[in-house]
Amino acid sequence: MIRTVESEAHMSAPVLAAYSYCEAVTGQQARNFAYGIRLLPTPKRRAMSALYAFSRRVDDIGDGALDAGVKVARLEDTRAMLARVRDGSVDEDDTDPVAVALTHAAATFPIPLGGLDELIDGVLMDVRGETYETWDDLKVYCRCVAGAIGRLSLGVFGTEPGARGAERAPEYADTLGLALQLTNILRDVREDAEGGRTYLPADDLAKFGCSAGFSGPKPPEGADFAGLVHFEVRRARALFAEGYRLLPMLDRRSGACVAAMAGIYRRLLDRIERDPEAVLRGRVSLPGREKAYVAVRGLSGLDARHVTRRTVRRRA
Repeated sequence: MIRTVESEAHMSAPVLAAYSYCEAVTGQQARNFAYGIRLLPTPKRRAMSALYAFSRRVDDIGDGALDAGVKVARLEDTRAMLARVRDGSVDEDDTDPVAVALTHAAATFPIPLGGLDELIDGVLMDVRGETYETWDDLKVYCRCVAGAIGRLSLGVFGTEPGARGAERAPEYADTLGLALQLTNILRDVREDAEGGRTYLPADDLAKFGCSAGFSGPKPPEGADFAGLVHFEVRRARALFAEGYRLLPMLDRRSGACVAAMAGIYRRLLDRIERDPEAVLRGRVSLPGREKAYVAVRGLSGLDARHVTRRTVRRRA
């Protein structure tokens, strides 16, 4: 069984190697996530990499070309591995580096591992091809695949001692996850349609004449696609505004991490709002220099101070 250690000097070689593997996965595959976690101290950065590597494995199963039955079996195998992590039965010399790193991370930080079960549940919804009639229906999915990640991350970050309203931190972390996921859904609407997936609520699609879907670089004939995008952007902005109330509750570097990741997605949202049809022509993204600027802004604490001032004004 892996035991909590106090410093890298006392961390075993197998655990260090497991974390190195997870950090390599994160660096290679996490386009936006990696910018945020670089701002964390080493123990938290490693724990977040372990969470990402596990999540990446689950997502890759769901997004792969395997038959649905094989995907379900592999997802349940991954859930069984998670159960081993939860009960502490993963040894340091286990052949699965993600299991080793995640076990160490969970022994070091109060990570609510049930959130990873929720992630698996959400990907199973993808495998089953579920669609969503209303925003309330879609929120269930978003909470599984993104809100849960927010709550898991909060287990690593922790809150500052004496932080006002800290009992609501998990709620804000969950809401911020929803904001990021809705931004993802808008950005990937064409790619998802090509893969046979529709995430935006059927009620919203019908309201704006978009029920025919998005099979090409142009909206459906007669559709108010810009209206649909702007409607969803307003919803995402409201989620960001609520979720950002988490920032003043975090220490400086954890807050910087969250501000960087959320800031990147907010800027993606700005681009989508300015040119809604861009999401039908290809993937909307930010250049590396702009992501770096957002990370520096997060480290400066500007976003956290802005949220704090706004909250004080409301109370006044």
